[in-house]
Amino acid sequence: MRDLVMLSVLPFMLYFMAKRPFIGAGMWIWTALFFPNAWVYGAAGSIRYNLLFTTVAIVSYLVMKNKPKPLIGALGATVVLFFLWTTVSTMLTLAPPERAWDIWERFSKVITLFVFVLLVIEKKLHIDFFLWCVVFSVGFYADLEALKFIVSGGGHKIEGFGGHVLGDRNELSLAFVMTLPICYYLLGEYGQRSRMIWLGLLGTMVLLTVAVIGTQSRGGFVALAAFGAYLFLKTERKGPVLLLMIVLAIGLSFFVSDEWTSRMNTLESADKDESFMGRVVAWKLSFIMAMQNPFFGGGFKSLETYAVWTELSRYFFDYSWFSTGSALPATVGARAAHSIYFQVLGEHGFAGLLIFLTCLAGAFFKAGRITRKARKLKAAAWVGQLATMLQLSIFVFALGGAALSFAYFELFYAIIALLIVIESRILPAILNASAPPETSVIKATGVSA
Repeated sequence: MRDLVMLSVLPFMLYFMAKRPFIGAGMWIWTALFFPNAWVYGAAGSIRYNLLFTTVAIVSYLVMKNKPKPLIGALGATVVLFFLWTTVSTMLTLAPPERAWDIWERFSKVITLFVFVLLVIEKKLHIDFFLWCVVFSVGFYADLEALKFIVSGGGHKIEGFGGHVLGDRNELSLAFVMTLPICYYLLGEYGQRSRMIWLGLLGTMVLLTVAVIGTQSRGGFVALAAFGAYLFLKTERKGPVLLLMIVLAIGLSFFVSDEWTSRMNTLESADKDESFMGRVVAWKLSFIMAMQNPFFGGGFKSLETYAVWTELSRYFFDYSWFSTGSALPATVGARAAHSIYFQVLGEHGFAGLLIFLTCLAGAFFKAGRITRKARKLKAAAWVGQLATMLQLSIFVFALGGAALSFAYFELFYAIIALLIVIESRILPAILNASAPPETSVIKATGVSA
């Protein structure tokens, strides 16, 4: 049945993508996060949807008339610089080359999406469609899994599809939290237009929260708690938000298992938790990797190569100030860095980490700058609201990613691209449209990338 549905709608999807490149951008992120191949079988399962959609989207842009003026800006250039830096580190990799180049190829697709968003997104409609595609991918999966969790009385453990970018339950949990601010923005924009949309988005936010609990991810729970606190501080609807949080907390208490409670309690005594201390060991070895290869690091997946892990372990006691307690490197296998910061540090060196942090901080502060400009210049309210919610997504990514090897996540780089588009293309257009004909708002406000 799913095959028939997918094969039936596929021609229409391709047609509209060919007609409108921004639809191609939305479907690009949808197929990357939704992983349609895991949902279908037979003939429909043999189609490479991501390759098909990206090809149609790119061709659609190439034949597009009246293309928007290309954007890059300082932040965009920094993202591209980071990609170029990872290319050099891949050339010098300590991991098996075929493994490193495979990850580089995946990351190149992420950066291609980043550039494509900069090229084709030019209106509020385009941004909203892109964000709806995120909700219909990550949010849809959360809805299904959260309902299973509720029906099972909290017994269902939520995980992603094997082989997918969100296959790991910890990374899936963080993606759930990053989608919550997007739902909140769409709820404010479209909730009043239709009761069905209002119920759907509010329900999805509730189920996203339930799904985070269902993954039993400690990092996801910390990110969720931070999201709640940040949203409460930023929103003008503090009463309803606080009430919803209280109702959710009470409702979830009936589904939380003793196992979940025990896992969350380890946050109070992390230094005694074997799993967490294993991550600290990996962080230390990532640091040692950077000390041995300060400029370009060891390349993608180098720390997860057992030969490299063993070699780095020789220097473990040379950095006694980087305490791991009684925890020592594993002797039977390597492990991931389990931190976006140590992941980039070990794989791309100190310079690579500096570039990555510049991207992260630059996106966060750009979002804040857009919000302030929008309010100061009395631009449409949705601009500031969207920038604030995208800033919140970046915030939870920066916090939750501290314990995950998730530095090359598509949604993070797509959000950066959206922020560049909002500040450099959409905000000036809105201001110019509302200004007197003889006034140049762009020059007066100094809006730039």
